[in-house]
Amino acid sequence: MRIIDVTAPGGPENLVIAEAPVPRPAPDEVVVAVTAAGVNRADLLQRQGFYPPPRGTSEVIGLEVSGHVHEVGEDVTGWEVGDPCVALLAGGGYAEYVVVPAGQVIPPPPGLDLVTAAGILEVAATVASNFDHVHLGRGETVLVHGGAGGIGTFAIQYATALGARVLATAGSSAKLGLCRELGADVAIDYHGEWLAEVKAATGGRGADVILDVIGAKYLEPNVEALAPDGRLVVIGLQGGRKGTLDLNRLLTKRATVTATSLRFRPVEQKAAICRAVVERVWPLVEDGRIKPAPLTTFPLERAGDAHRHLETGDHTGKVVLVVAS
Repeated sequence: MRIIDVTAPGGPENLVIAEAPVPRPAPDEVVVAVTAAGVNRADLLQRQGFYPPPRGTSEVIGLEVSGHVHEVGEDVTGWEVGDPCVALLAGGGYAEYVVVPAGQVIPPPPGLDLVTAAGILEVAATVASNFDHVHLGRGETVLVHGGAGGIGTFAIQYATALGARVLATAGSSAKLGLCRELGADVAIDYHGEWLAEVKAATGGRGADVILDVIGAKYLEPNVEALAPDGRLVVIGLQGGRKGTLDLNRLLTKRATVTATSLRFRPVEQKAAICRAVVERVWPLVEDGRIKPAPLTTFPLERAGDAHRHLETGDHTGKVVLVVAS
């Protein structure tokens, strides 16, 4: 089978087509014949050598795929060869076939073609599990950083469906317009004084929940932007790993700062998250309350170009590698 190999940690030019054996499933696993694979910022970090996969996981990049069941392990029930599916991975997605724990393989969202479906599971699982983690409630205000990206476009719509008021940051007039189209009540240009605008939009109170993909660069202003009893959840490190934190400010607000990673969760937790996505998220996709993000596609052999496109920061929505027609 064809895979994308990383010849050495570094730039997108180090992503090349290579050959590897088709994997075989363990008793509790499923082999998926891949139609398309989602491209995520974690993939860029892995290519650069900064985000190695969990021990025992495929070194091939890729955290989500769509496709059809190719083979099932002897203990797996509920799946037949040829069934369409999407799968949440710890690695291995940039390939024609990938082996996955059965609990992380679920039906695709109703009504979506498999190429579009390849770019929704990882963001759905990330957003839903993190909003559960910080108990986002109806009537609360949530601030979503990077509102025009894959995570952000989903988070805006899901938070709206939960009954929250949504503030979103983005970096251009087109991206701000997209945030508003998707349901953001307030869209804020992060090149300006976004903290002041958050305060103004909330009457000085701040946001109850902040979903942050930036990390260290935004740590202090994010804490300042929290409302009393607010919760900041960090899910990305685009702005660095190490920041400073005024603990007294945290104390006076009774605030919480937490961080999560979906990739390194135990298999059982990821299976539970996938079940929750099927039960609570797919109906929102089916009835149109959550629309798929704008999609940019590249063929598998142009994985390097897909990474370059994502790195520009000019894209909106999701980037997907098309593996098979």
